[in-house]
Amino acid sequence: MRRRDKYMLFKAIEFAAKAHSGQFRKATNIPYIIHPLGVAKILIECGCSEEIVVAGVLHDTVEDTPATLDQIRTEFGEQVAKLVQGASEPNKKDIWENRKRQFIESLKTASQDVLMVVIADKLDNIRSIRDDYAKMDEELWSHFSRPKVKQRWYFQSLVEVFANRLNREPGVSLLKEFQKEAEEVFTP
Repeated sequence: MRRRDKYMLFKAIEFAAKAHSGQFRKATNIPYIIHPLGVAKILIECGCSEEIVVAGVLHDTVEDTPATLDQIRTEFGEQVAKLVQGASEPNKKDIWENRKRQFIESLKTASQDVLMVVIADKLDNIRSIRDDYAKMDEELWSHFSRPKVKQRWYFQSLVEVFANRLNREPGVSLLKEFQKEAEEVFTP
């Protein structure tokens, strides 16, 4: 990302920090904003465009806060709004299993840019789960809405979709990291 492009990134960080104010990561006292920043860090290190990095910062705002896609579109443009929409679960009110199946299906036709946002998100998530699992062991799963076996299914399904869709760098390298982390967490 070029230095002159950083203004939109800082604007996105402020927007996301305000939207996620008062939220914490599962089973921790870590402010939620740390996660979108971790996603942005992964995307910056991969040399992604400004729009992809900004979407990485904003990826959970529509899903988990009162922020809307229209606000994202107004503040950050159509491209960022499309990436955030593509990285968001389609129907937050549906049951977990249906939401995850629909999201996995949507990734099968998503753009490579959306896939980059999503794999960075899931990589940051699985790293957090790995770290928390090392501290809490099996108790960790009680903090999730579904047990370990369902979480394993979801992460393995994501690995399969990414393996079928990501065919160039830096996506291929992120997939290898994601797969390794998921195996470490879910292999008995």
